[in-house]
Amino acid sequence: MMQILDGKQTAEKLQTALAQEVAQIQKNGGKIPHLAAILVGNDTASTTYVNGKVKACEKAGFLSSLVHLSDSISENTLLEKIAELNNNPEIDGFIVQLPLPKHIDPEKVTQAIIPAKDVDGFHPVNVGRMAKNQPCYISATPFGILKLLEAYQI
Repeated sequence: MMQILDGKQTAEKLQTALAQEVAQIQKNGGKIPHLAAILVGNDTASTTYVNGKVKACEKAGFLSSLVHLSDSISENTLLEKIAELNNNPEIDGFIVQLPLPKHIDPEKVTQAIIPAKDVDGFHPVNVGRMAKNQPCYISATPFGILKLLEAYQI
């Protein structure tokens, strides 16, 4: 017999559990997690994806910030914005939504994000830590699949 794995239902359960955990953290005087996303340009798929992340943060009780930049931004200006988020103690983690405009090197951008705030898990340090089974951020899609399999005890 084939079993259908319901990712949407599983995500909702995880978000509800996270929201309860965040509420308890806040009740105990702790900091509410804050995720930021940098979106460069107006790619429709990227905008939809980032908006989904903002809604997921709300459901999980997280704070979120969207930094929407023009597709004509220079690579250096984008790297400066990344440095600001790296150094902002209020931001716990962030993503830079790909794809980026052709004049911006995605590898340079990925490596500019400090590993501790690289929630996409793309920084070489996080990739290496993952390969060595050490604590790190794991890329969202494989992590989501693992959580889905775990929820169904597969």
